[in-house]
Amino acid sequence: MSGVVGNGRSAVEWLASAAPDPGACRREWERNPFGIALLPAGRLWDVLVVPAALGRPAAELLSRRTRRPGPVLCDERAGRVGFLVAPGTAGRWVGTGVRGVGDGAWVVVPHPLRGVALIRWLVPPDGSGALTDVAGLEGVLHEVVAG
Repeated sequence: MSGVVGNGRSAVEWLASAAPDPGACRREWERNPFGIALLPAGRLWDVLVVPAALGRPAAELLSRRTRRPGPVLCDERAGRVGFLVAPGTAGRWVGTGVRGVGDGAWVVVPHPLRGVALIRWLVPPDGSGALTDVAGLEGVLHEVVAG
């Protein structure tokens, strides 16, 4: 089955486990014509949001350099890319043009196995709980800006 890792936990289960009611989250993904659900940040992950012109090349570099890159969201309408990082990172991150989304905030999250037009995964979650390495992300962001 696509989206299932070796331990049998699917990306759907992992993402839905961030919701106050995981079953309701899975139902929302199935019923919503856009295949999206609102999930709270700060429990399993925070999100660092950057402009797409910076985020797309950074995600590509991370994917080439990392055996298991963390999940990366893309909001085409807003022109933003969001990297899922460890909880608490948003409150500690300092960087020009980077917005941290953490505890108390909600994020529009597409179904991990179905693409949607405006909000999609550049790097979908694999169900393992792997997140974007913050040090690696900082390095590639600097590289993209300098390059």
